[in-house]
Amino acid sequence: MARLWEADPSALFVKRLGKSAAELGNSEDEEKCPDIWQLDNGDIAIIGRDLTSVYASCLPDGVSIGLGERLVVIPGNMLSAAKVDIPDA
Repeated sequence: MARLWEADPSALFVKRLGKSAAELGNSEDEEKCPDIWQLDNGDIAIIGRDLTSVYASCLPDGVSIGLGERLVVIPGNMLSAAKVDIPDA
Protein backbone atom coordinates (compact mmCIF):
# COMPACT_ATOMS: atom_id res chain seq x y z
CA MET A 1 0.00 0.00 0.00
CA ALA A 2 1.31 3.46 -0.91
CA ARG A 3 1.92 5.99 1.82
CA LEU A 4 -0.40 9.00 1.90
CA TRP A 5 2.60 11.32 2.26
CA GLU A 6 6.14 10.83 1.06
CA ALA A 7 9.13 13.09 1.59
CA ASP A 8 10.44 14.65 -1.62
CA PRO A 9 14.24 14.33 -1.68
CA SER A 10 14.45 16.97 -4.44
CA ALA A 11 12.95 19.71 -2.21
CA LEU A 12 15.38 22.51 -1.39
CA PHE A 13 15.98 24.48 1.80
CA VAL A 14 14.20 27.85 1.69
CA LYS A 15 14.43 29.43 5.14
CA ARG A 16 15.31 28.69 8.73
CA LEU A 17 12.35 28.69 11.09
CA GLY A 18 13.19 30.48 14.31
CA LYS A 19 16.77 31.10 15.39
CA SER A 20 19.99 29.18 14.90
CA ALA A 21 21.28 26.90 17.64
CA ALA A 22 24.14 29.32 18.24
CA GLU A 23 21.73 32.25 18.69
CA LEU A 24 19.79 30.21 21.27
CA GLY A 25 22.91 29.08 23.14
CA ASN A 26 22.38 25.42 22.18
CA SER A 27 25.59 24.98 20.20
CA GLU A 28 29.09 26.34 19.95
CA ASP A 29 29.80 24.37 16.76
CA GLU A 30 27.96 25.69 13.70
CA GLU A 31 28.74 22.45 11.83
CA LYS A 32 26.96 20.16 14.32
CA CYS A 33 23.81 21.71 15.66
CA PRO A 34 20.03 21.23 15.66
CA ASP A 35 17.95 23.26 13.24
CA ILE A 36 14.47 23.65 11.71
CA TRP A 37 14.04 24.53 8.02
CA GLN A 38 11.16 25.06 5.63
CA LEU A 39 11.63 23.37 2.26
CA ASP A 40 10.48 24.84 -1.06
CA ASN A 41 7.54 22.40 -1.20
CA GLY A 42 6.27 23.50 2.24
CA ASP A 43 7.60 20.48 4.13
CA ILE A 44 9.75 20.97 7.23
CA ALA A 45 13.23 19.53 7.78
CA ILE A 46 14.39 18.93 11.37
CA ILE A 47 18.03 18.38 12.27
CA GLY A 48 18.38 16.89 15.73
CA ARG A 49 19.82 14.07 17.79
CA ASP A 50 18.75 10.64 16.54
CA LEU A 51 17.18 8.92 19.56
CA THR A 52 15.16 6.35 17.62
CA SER A 53 16.72 3.36 19.37
CA VAL A 54 16.32 4.97 22.81
CA TYR A 55 12.60 5.70 22.44
CA ALA A 56 11.55 2.78 20.17
CA SER A 57 10.63 0.51 23.08
CA CYS A 58 8.66 3.09 25.08
CA LEU A 59 6.51 4.96 22.57
CA PRO A 60 2.98 5.92 23.67
CA ASP A 61 0.04 3.85 22.41
CA GLY A 62 -0.78 4.67 18.82
CA VAL A 63 2.71 6.02 18.06
CA SER A 64 5.13 4.13 15.84
CA ILE A 65 8.31 4.74 13.91
CA GLY A 66 7.94 3.48 10.36
CA LEU A 67 10.51 1.98 8.08
CA GLY A 68 12.77 4.78 6.90
CA GLU A 69 11.73 7.11 9.74
CA ARG A 70 13.84 8.36 12.64
CA LEU A 71 12.85 10.00 15.91
CA VAL A 72 14.93 13.14 16.44
CA VAL A 73 15.04 15.43 19.44
CA ILE A 74 15.70 19.18 19.35
CA PRO A 75 15.89 21.69 22.21
CA GLY A 76 12.49 22.97 23.31
CA ASN A 77 13.61 26.59 23.06
CA MET A 78 14.36 26.01 19.36
CA LEU A 79 10.76 25.04 18.59
CA SER A 80 9.46 27.92 20.73
CA ALA A 81 11.65 30.37 18.78
CA ALA A 82 10.28 28.98 15.50
CA LYS A 83 6.66 29.64 16.53
CA VAL A 84 6.68 33.11 14.96
CA ASP A 85 7.60 31.59 11.58
CA ILE A 86 4.96 28.83 11.66
CA PRO A 87 1.55 29.84 10.29
CA ASP A 88 -1.62 28.94 12.17
CA ALA A 89 -3.56 26.00 10.75
